[in-house]
Amino acid sequence: MKEKKQVVIIGGGFAGLELINELQSTDEFQITLVDLNNYNFFPPLLYQVAAGFMEPSAISYPFRKILRKKRNVRFRLSALQEVIPQENKVILSNGELHYDILVMATGAETNYFGNENVARYSLPMKTISDALALRNLILTRLERATRVNDPERRKKLLSFVIAGAGPTGVELSGIFAEMRKNILIKDYPELKDEDLGDIYLIDGQGAVLSAMSSNSQRYSEKKLKQLGVDIRLNVMVNDFKDETVYLSDGTTIPTRNLIWAAGIYARVFEGFKPEDLGPGRRMQTDAYNKLYSYNNIYALGDCAYLKDDPRYPKGHPQVAQVAIQMAKNLGKNLKRPEGSSWKPFEYKDKGSMAIIGRNKAVADGPGNSFFLKGFPAWFSWVFVHIMSLVNFRNRLRALYNWTGYYINMDQQFRMIIRPRDNK
Repeated sequence: MKEKKQVVIIGGGFAGLELINELQSTDEFQITLVDLNNYNFFPPLLYQVAAGFMEPSAISYPFRKILRKKRNVRFRLSALQEVIPQENKVILSNGELHYDILVMATGAETNYFGNENVARYSLPMKTISDALALRNLILTRLERATRVNDPERRKKLLSFVIAGAGPTGVELSGIFAEMRKNILIKDYPELKDEDLGDIYLIDGQGAVLSAMSSNSQRYSEKKLKQLGVDIRLNVMVNDFKDETVYLSDGTTIPTRNLIWAAGIYARVFEGFKPEDLGPGRRMQTDAYNKLYSYNNIYALGDCAYLKDDPRYPKGHPQVAQVAIQMAKNLGKNLKRPEGSSWKPFEYKDKGSMAIIGRNKAVADGPGNSFFLKGFPAWFSWVFVHIMSLVNFRNRLRALYNWTGYYINMDQQFRMIIRPRDNK
């Protein structure tokens, strides 16, 4: 009986799970998925959890339940510490694994661009824990503001600065603005309109949603301003200290709340050589997602920098569709008979979209072939995101949450829940 190839996949996001789906149909491989969490989650909807519009379980699902019927897949809850390529071995936080094929699908982490105060005091938006921390902070600030008599102090508590005007920043500022307009006055009668603070959206580029079409940029900026969001473009956050955000144009914003959605870079692990890394610390690969220095290590998704695509000289967009398509292509190649030619990766742009608020969204077709705005774009956004969730239960919960908000313009999950440390 032919011995199975040992495939170790580090990271259970879009790329990791898609690769498992491709390889599970053959008995040629024995797969081990390694992840820091025991669940998969859907990053595009983290902001909904942060704002209290969705519960964490609506956008997450346990790996062991996802993998239950996949006979050739095992799961290891662990953190990667080091790769030893010459021994085909990875060192984990709770042991080690040997591999015939290693796939790095480790995603990206928040890039604070070397600013220590921003790293220490701002709130990122990369994980479920980040989203819950932000939800707790927002609700705690509101409760505290009801007991504060000083108007200046109250405004600092309830003003939010969001750094980064990509989809996450636009979606956060939009949903915060709608909360301020439709929900907070009803729930917090101690506060008046003028007490609720301001929402600022900051970006170093000249437009919101800079990766999208000019139509999407103009519409999004217009709708955000109508919601009362203060947009500052061509300016960056220089520092965050003494309850003040310092901007590169010399202005300041008094606030206790800075949300950081301004940049990401790939995680770096011991065992790889400096020349393995490219822009944004992404692992440099050939057209088949194989690292140049090794014959059995691959990188997918946000942590991969595929150099051989002239259409994307700075690397492919760090979005879900790239990760999914890379994983599908690699899976098909790995299943090809030995000696047969592999197919190089070719990204097929499926367009992009962003939501601003209720009935407010934008969608660009592939290559900006068409543009949608308003309700049609909002409905498309809801449909695409529901169908992208990992299983039927998550889709049903998300649909229920959105339907409730659409009808009532209200949140359901405004509980301050802090885990207790019993150590």
